[in-house]
Amino acid sequence: MLKLLMKKSILAFCLLTPLTLLMALPSNFVELQKAIPSIELEIRYHSNNNFIGEPIDGYFASKAILSKPATKALNHVQTELKTFGLSLKVFDAYRPQKAVDHFVRWGLDLQDIKMKEEYYPNTEKKNLFKEGYIAKKSGHSRGSTVDLTLVDLETKEELDMGSLFDFFAQESWVKYPNISAQQRANRMFLHNIMLKHGFKALKEEWWHFTLKNEPYPHTYFNFNIL
Repeated sequence: MLKLLMKKSILAFCLLTPLTLLMALPSNFVELQKAIPSIELEIRYHSNNNFIGEPIDGYFASKAILSKPATKALNHVQTELKTFGLSLKVFDAYRPQKAVDHFVRWGLDLQDIKMKEEYYPNTEKKNLFKEGYIAKKSGHSRGSTVDLTLVDLETKEELDMGSLFDFFAQESWVKYPNISAQQRANRMFLHNIMLKHGFKALKEEWWHFTLKNEPYPHTYFNFNIL
């Protein structure tokens, strides 16, 4: 009887292990929407709606993955936002290194400008590296950086931030002056509440935040988003 049970257990292990390994996340990472069910997602790099115009390497699902400490901090943000009738909406979180490599290959192909009018109309593609819009490494690959905006909790409509997510121009800078008072207020509200709960901002991108005490400051992960 014991041998039969052992054989069944081994067979079950052999059948389930490949799928389990495929779906398992590294230790200390979680799927964001499972941890914070009320959060909204629009994972742009799992779609054609991004500055390249095609799904990005490593994104096999519209999921946001984040380190547990960053998720905990983000949950505090979401809890406070609910008191204002607002919610976070995440565009990107953990980003595999292979996705960053995809960005770099695209950046070097100066002939591919199909998304220029939408995402970088006044910036020459040849200058994207020099001006810091494309780089060989990204804080996102360390697992505690997130790109996001604010939406109305009921209607899910995005608050007007004065520029698109991933817009390659000074209009995306947090303190860009030539936007309306309401757009500026929306940016500063997002900025302040994220800093209040332990994140630091990137001054060139109103949507970009990194946990100050990130657990993997020198590690660039490359596992797929499945």
